[in-house]
Amino acid sequence: MAQKDDKVGICGISRQPDGKLKVRFAKKDIVNRIKVLNREGHTDIELFELGTEMEKYDAVKAISTMPQFQNAHAQSVIAEYLEEKAPKAPKAAKAEAAATTEAEAQTA
Repeated sequence: MAQKDDKVGICGISRQPDGKLKVRFAKKDIVNRIKVLNREGHTDIELFELGTEMEKYDAVKAISTMPQFQNAHAQSVIAEYLEEKAPKAPKAAKAEAAATTEAEAQTA
């Protein structure tokens, strides 16, 4: 499985043995990834070769528009992943924005 900062070439979803649908990634070998998921008891495995390596967040955004991931369950798990992993604003930018808002409130 790919590490946190690694780029991936394969992205998709699978249903874990406990029934929970989850986003899945792999670097290059889709066949081995499917074998591992099957061996671990996963079902409903839908993986897609992206054609180019990309960050995990971008890979999930890419599959979100593909026809095979348009069902309600897939869209739900994709949206959940994107919300959870959305890039956060740097703390300095947040502090600057708060100071600007506070200054604007004082002048009004």
